[in-house]
Amino acid sequence: MLSWGETKSLETRSMNTQNRRHFIKNIGMLAAAAGTAAVLPLDAMASFSGTSLPWKKDFFRISLAEWSFHKALFGGKMTNLDFPVRAKREFGIDIVEYVSPFFNKKEKDASYLKELLNITKNEGVQNHLIMVDGEGDLGNPDEKARLKAVENHYKWVDAAKTLGCLTIRVNAAGQGAEEDVKKAAIDGLGRLTAYGKENKINIIVENHGGYSSDGKWLSDVMKGVNSPYCGTLPDFGNFRISQDRVYDMYQGVSDLVPFAKGISAKTFRFNEQGGEADIDYTKMFKIIHDAKFRGIVGIEWEGDGLSEEEGIRKTKALLESVLKQYQ
Repeated sequence: MLSWGETKSLETRSMNTQNRRHFIKNIGMLAAAAGTAAVLPLDAMASFSGTSLPWKKDFFRISLAEWSFHKALFGGKMTNLDFPVRAKREFGIDIVEYVSPFFNKKEKDASYLKELLNITKNEGVQNHLIMVDGEGDLGNPDEKARLKAVENHYKWVDAAKTLGCLTIRVNAAGQGAEEDVKKAAIDGLGRLTAYGKENKINIIVENHGGYSSDGKWLSDVMKGVNSPYCGTLPDFGNFRISQDRVYDMYQGVSDLVPFAKGISAKTFRFNEQGGEADIDYTKMFKIIHDAKFRGIVGIEWEGDGLSEEEGIRKTKALLESVLKQYQ
């Protein structure tokens, strides 16, 4: 568990984090950890391990999560179509992670998806994943409601396939006793993963509040689903289980990284040295590196002390400094 000081430092931002939903898709993870390592689908593995990859020796590549612009997007200052253009032109980032609400209910609109795909092709941007929220609880103990939630996610698998993504991020949410929700989540995720497998789309789960922010609980869910198309998206800043329970972030990442198909590098504020003030990135990435993760790490700025643009730039600089430690 976090120390009292760490808990107080993270409390406000952790509660803010629970009010939004997001996740990651990834084409990289060769992890091994006592036989629990997630194995990538062959199509994803082939694209990751080819000898011609210019970044084949790198620990990870950097992507940009759309949530980093949530204030501008909710404020009408930019749109989902603007996002990949800004990522590439302003920040030099050519991998992007979308968030479902910003599609404005156009996820089934073929012309809209074609326009977005054309924009990313013209910009030389890779569509990495879609973070999906608000489609029902995949861990709902009520079978009828759970099956409805599974079906509600199908359209996002279809949209991801159209856009050339390999992943959607979902939530293992549900209300009820811990073991009941775990059993339901294994069933709901298993059913959705079967649909994802048919379309060669990974289904990944973020620690995103409630039971899912308990690393041990979510790792048990992954073992229960037991599919190479189902994995995790460890998020550094999302380990508040309830108002009075916070799971240790480093233990949580350690629990989840064996199943990870992406990493969400959350930042809230920076110290004078350019590090995250409350998250030890050196310690965190040693855990990730030692677990043999090799893939995509997404910038997710969620602070208030800087503009969204400056927060993104500082997070990118921090991740680049981490990479230098492994070169």
